[in-house]
Amino acid sequence: MVNSDYLKNLNEAQKQAVLSLDGPLLIVAGAGSGKTKVLTSRIAHIIKTKNAFPNQILAVTFTNKAAKEMHNRVSKILGSSAVGLSWLGTFHSICAKLLRKHASAVNLNSNFTIIDTDDQLRLIKNICKAENIDVKQLSPRYIIAIIDKWKNKGLYPDEVKINLKDIYEKIILPVYKIYQQKLIELNACDFGDLILHTVKILEKKKDIREIYSKNFKYILVDEYQDTNRIQSKWLSLLTQENRNICCVGDDDQSIYSWRGAEIKNFLDFDKTYDNTKVIRLEQNYRSTENILSIASSLISNNQNRVGKTLKSTMETGELIKLNCFKNGKDEAIGTSDEIEQVKKNYSLNNVAILVRAIFQTREFEERFLKIGLPYRILGGIKFYERAEIKDCVAYLRLIYQDKDDLAFERIVNNPKRSVGESTIKIIHEYSKINKLCLENSARKMITENLIKPKTKLGLNLFLDLISKWRSDLKIKRLNHVKLLQIVLDESGYSAMLKNKKDLENENRLENIKELLSAMKEFDSLESFLDHVSLATSIDQDWKGEKINMMTMHAAKGLEFDVVFLPGWEEGLFPHQKSIEEKGESGLEEERRLAYVGITRAKKRAIISFSMNRFYQGDWIDSMASRFIDELPEKNLEKNSFFDENTEILNEFEFNQDIEFDEDTKRSPGWIRYQKRIK
Repeated sequence: MVNSDYLKNLNEAQKQAVLSLDGPLLIVAGAGSGKTKVLTSRIAHIIKTKNAFPNQILAVTFTNKAAKEMHNRVSKILGSSAVGLSWLGTFHSICAKLLRKHASAVNLNSNFTIIDTDDQLRLIKNICKAENIDVKQLSPRYIIAIIDKWKNKGLYPDEVKINLKDIYEKIILPVYKIYQQKLIELNACDFGDLILHTVKILEKKKDIREIYSKNFKYILVDEYQDTNRIQSKWLSLLTQENRNICCVGDDDQSIYSWRGAEIKNFLDFDKTYDNTKVIRLEQNYRSTENILSIASSLISNNQNRVGKTLKSTMETGELIKLNCFKNGKDEAIGTSDEIEQVKKNYSLNNVAILVRAIFQTREFEERFLKIGLPYRILGGIKFYERAEIKDCVAYLRLIYQDKDDLAFERIVNNPKRSVGESTIKIIHEYSKINKLCLENSARKMITENLIKPKTKLGLNLFLDLISKWRSDLKIKRLNHVKLLQIVLDESGYSAMLKNKKDLENENRLENIKELLSAMKEFDSLESFLDHVSLATSIDQDWKGEKINMMTMHAAKGLEFDVVFLPGWEEGLFPHQKSIEEKGESGLEEERRLAYVGITRAKKRAIISFSMNRFYQGDWIDSMASRFIDELPEKNLEKNSFFDENTEILNEFEFNQDIEFDEDTKRSPGWIRYQKRIK
């Protein structure tokens, strides 16, 4: 008789998901519905009922952490029986294992090296140099991203059909060909190759495919909504003999299309696998009824979804707070005031602020530093520690005082001016001997003709610009905000970010725009630089509990007692770029992101927006996000600003239309927003 202890704590839907072993199964697992418990119980059940040996089960996760968690939970149920789960791991780890056994099929030896991102960058840079490709215009990181995109679609170089209108793809495809050849010569592969090579082997080698397809009697996949095309293909090849594939996920939490995830895999599961059984896990064990009500109401506006109705096992809970503020600064103050009240009942470790874009953390960081609220940035870097911000500050520090050697060293070759490390080294040596700062040493060395001609040109230009900017500041008495704008323009720093095809540059530019806004709050360059120094050192002694700040993307899979969701304004959330590039599908993914944000909250959720934003040194009128209008009034508690400013809010165009113009793919609300900020 089967020991069924592991089934006792399962609800009916969970139990059904565990016991349904035959044929394809899609488990639509809502947020907080216990999907990990179901997966681990299902593995235990398969082994306990002797439907398969542990090594005949393939269990796939996206992270090593999730794989470890799954293994530990199965071990608690089965004890020593879990030892045989040799095929439980991530997509990449399992494919690496398969590939080592059959490496010769793709012209590799079994002892091949798996290269990391740094190795990739180095190899791409070398290829670009040999092929005379300007990495200032087309960054190696962007080239890698496009190559990864092709690999995620299952394409070798000779299978890629480039978009003829895309000038970058025309340049990148030959690089991809050389890159793959080099990898073979080095007996190496990157992470994308682990899955790509394995799929190609399974496609071309029927005998190998049959071995694994017959061996894996059961296949289980976690977070199926995050799979890309090549991962989905890999799974379908391994199920050709035994059709017992069980995929668990939540289409409402599919938020990673930008890194290749295709929600289509989830929505079309029943088309890929005939006679699919669908089980919905709708009991939520995380959030209060009110939190689930607004999350469910919001996501119901999406058309492309399997659909489910989440029911809470918790109490009704507090109403979701909807706070309107006059501006972003007031929003940060209001949030900090609320946190001061919240921390009486909850640990700060269980409080989170979730933003749509990372530049939004600045207002909150400034406020928390001012009043001494400890915080951490999860999955990112604190605002004043971000590279582009430190670059800007270094320029300003050197303009302010010429003896700042650290600032000089940081920006003398940023952007590139042919002033390499060897030149900086000899300037250092001259400085030490002559007891001069680096800037004055460089000036004297140019005068004494101690610098190579090519380097001299770039160094001279830099020093002339520094002198000119000092004159702008001291003689022309230029405003410090305007000064930085001129520095960014004349130094070539802005052009470097704008012209260089690099996926990260958009965030860098947003951060710099936010820096310009921050600077306007200070009456002089000196006071601003003092503030930055304090901001980068003040939190070093913080110990114990800290508020968590992160993007909504970084928050997926986490939960907190109290969640703040600021900046719900049109153009910011939903994000301008998503709507412009992807139209309605972009809007639906933004709504899924909102759903993820809300469902991170266990006890309390606070949503807020501002009527005005300080952006790039100017005030702009904001519009409330269309998502706010999709929240049910009965579950909301609005702050006093709504009562005190009824007339203003009526003019505020609170309600946005969501219909899209066929040609523009933009809502009327978005068009109105664009007009208002021009």
